[in-house]
Amino acid sequence: MVRAKSSTRRRRSHAARPVEVSVSAATDPTGLPPFEVDQFLDSSGVARSIVEYRPAEVIFRQGDPCDSVLYVKKGGVKISVLAKTGKQAVVAMLGPGDFLGQEGLAGQPVRMGSASAITSTTILIVEQPEMLRLLHEEHAMADRLMSYLLARTIRVEEELVDRLFNSTERRLARKLLLLARYGRPDGPVRAVPQFSQETLAEMVGTTRSRVNFFIKKFERLGFITRKNGLRVNNSLLTVALHD
Repeated sequence: MVRAKSSTRRRRSHAARPVEVSVSAATDPTGLPPFEVDQFLDSSGVARSIVEYRPAEVIFRQGDPCDSVLYVKKGGVKISVLAKTGKQAVVAMLGPGDFLGQEGLAGQPVRMGSASAITSTTILIVEQPEMLRLLHEEHAMADRLMSYLLARTIRVEEELVDRLFNSTERRLARKLLLLARYGRPDGPVRAVPQFSQETLAEMVGTTRSRVNFFIKKFERLGFITRKNGLRVNNSLLTVALHD
């Protein structure tokens, strides 16, 4: 196998009872041992590029060719979709260890949404032909990506159920826990990426005024703090699980 050199560049939704949805972090549904994707892509001779993005910088736009798979090494990414009516919605927030752009592997020709950096972000980009070769030759990598896609599908279904059946307060609590990557072993209090209440309202499916009301309520009850950024305490789980 010829090792290709890597390059680093910079560029500029009513129910009588609440429906239970998971707030745990994405796990490997196959039960396979942990596979360090980041280390593998860095050391296996895969032809790829490493790109650094500034906060709010566009990574790709809706309608761009879907010709590569991206992996978040550091930072955060916002995925948004623009409708023909001009209405825009935030559909996902991704962090380290997440993939994006993988729909091209299933034949999707263009990006279905736009991606932009939330904070200073480092992205590892693998062109589609190289990723297809890698998945055919490296079974561990194929298993890890399949596991990730299954977990993401479950998360999307949970988001739909949450939007359709649960209260605004409960949806907001769950979203904050997910954004703080609840379930990861890094302590009882976790920081949420910085973005506006308008963006959070789009993600929850409500208004900014409702988000502001419940944020203040959560802070008063000690579920969150807003000193040096918004930080989530595990006690917020009581709101996500019970109305």
